Amino acid sequence: MQLGRGDQPFHDERCFHCQQSAEKFLKGLLEELGHSVPKTHDLVALQKLLVPHHPDLRGLRRGLEFLTDFAVDTRYPGDNATKRQAIAAERWAGAVRQACRRILGLRSPVRRPPP
Repeated sequence: MQLGRGDQPFHDERCFHCQQSAEKFLKGLLEELGHSVPKTHDLVALQKLLVPHHPDLRGLRRGLEFLTDFAVDTRYPGDNATKRQAIAAERWAGAVRQACRRILGLRSPVRRPPP
């Protein structure tokens, strides 16, 4: 089952996982450069460390700011993500993934339809 479907959509969880995906891709790039990887969920801070080596990551700033909020905020009661935010989070996480894979020289995986 996908997190965005069903009787109880899990928008908070979708947004959190999108943030985590972007974080891991950016930290992977730092690791590939041989840099120390800071213990942070701040995606803009990670971007700042990477831009001198990969200037094309500059265009992701707005999305990284957006995704950073989902690292902690939606994991606690009182601040819930909307369906619109979840869709946007998936788009931004996909853009980060695509940019990082391109930098790493990885081909885009073939998407197979769900069974």
